[in-house]
Amino acid sequence: MGTAFAEDATAPTLNSGDTAWMLTSTALVLMMTIPGVALFYGGMVRKKNVVTMAAQTFMICCLVTVLWTIIGYSLAFRDGGSMQSYIGGLDRLFLTGLDATALSGTIPESLFMVFQMTFAIITPALIIGAFADRVKFGSLVAFITLWLIFIYAPIAHWVWGGGFLGGLGVLDYAGGTVVHINAGIAGLVGCLVLGPRKGFGHENMAPHNVLLTMIGAALLWVGWFGFNAGSALSAGTGAAMAMVVTQIATAMAALAWMTAEWVIHKKPTLLGLCSGAVAGLVAITPAAGFVDPVGALWIGLFAGLICFWGATSLKKALGYDDSLDVFGVHGIGGIVGAILTGVFASTAIGGKSGGLEGNWGQVIIQIEGVAATLIWSGVGTFVLLMIVKAIFGLRVSPQEEVEGLDISLHGETIQ
Repeated sequence: MGTAFAEDATAPTLNSGDTAWMLTSTALVLMMTIPGVALFYGGMVRKKNVVTMAAQTFMICCLVTVLWTIIGYSLAFRDGGSMQSYIGGLDRLFLTGLDATALSGTIPESLFMVFQMTFAIITPALIIGAFADRVKFGSLVAFITLWLIFIYAPIAHWVWGGGFLGGLGVLDYAGGTVVHINAGIAGLVGCLVLGPRKGFGHENMAPHNVLLTMIGAALLWVGWFGFNAGSALSAGTGAAMAMVVTQIATAMAALAWMTAEWVIHKKPTLLGLCSGAVAGLVAITPAAGFVDPVGALWIGLFAGLICFWGATSLKKALGYDDSLDVFGVHGIGGIVGAILTGVFASTAIGGKSGGLEGNWGQVIIQIEGVAATLIWSGVGTFVLLMIVKAIFGLRVSPQEEVEGLDISLHGETIQ
């Protein structure tokens, strides 16, 4: 992932092919959130909370767009001067100076900005699945505002904006740390702070419509080609290989999850196939520009099996109510993918060598990147939730929760 402020000795020139591909990729990534995440999550909740999930997702898209315009992009991708290792600068507040002629590599900087905006949009949208069915809408608005500025923007800068993790050599092609580990640990902290849903462990909380979830998963799968192949920031061989390994890892992970579920629970479910596919998409994200097809097969296999364990056995053993398995799929999947990137990275793909090529130090670097993300996002999310809780409260009333958030918060319902 390139940076907007990086300068080369040669003046950059606009490439129309790269620009066309990045325009397409940006639209694909936006589609991942609306309608992708909205349908994926909306199908997994009970019928009385479907509108809420859609409203939360749509609100996040709008809110983060404005926040990214005002301050997020500048903090994440501009030169921070003496603080460059940790946070960007403020020279692009309100996108000041971002005119039509400004370039980032071979594409307009305005296009780079909005492409990165779509990443900033989907990350907090993933979080909400962990504490579905029980959070106040207004409190969520306040939390996402703070989280985007104080958690997402710094981590994006650390990895992609010239910060210390990128300088350390952490490999994260399209968001294993920045998006998925970040969202996964934030979701876990959020569900622990809010506590379990009323009736958790006793009432039937099965998804109300797995077909909606499948449609959402399919939109995520297709959109992910923009997510991963778009992160090449050009229309070339790197984008092509990123697309290939994304497809392979996703399919392998879906089959691995399905097989594990079939063996253990005796039935292969559509929900399991969808969850496995998303786990594969998550795990290949940091590796997409660094591994070959064989590496993608292994990453997909491990992601499917380990995320199945995380979303079922681990959650059951620890007893936390991660409503839609955000940590089990995105947190654990992101960790698996980040570490295995260090194992399977290949110089033949144009990246660094990994463990299989003798560079086991890359695995240690990847673990350091995982740890930094878990600590900053985990601790920071807890602090922000406590602030919001003290000012606004976090959880709806028991009566509102029983009635369902669609009616109690939005006055709307599906028929």
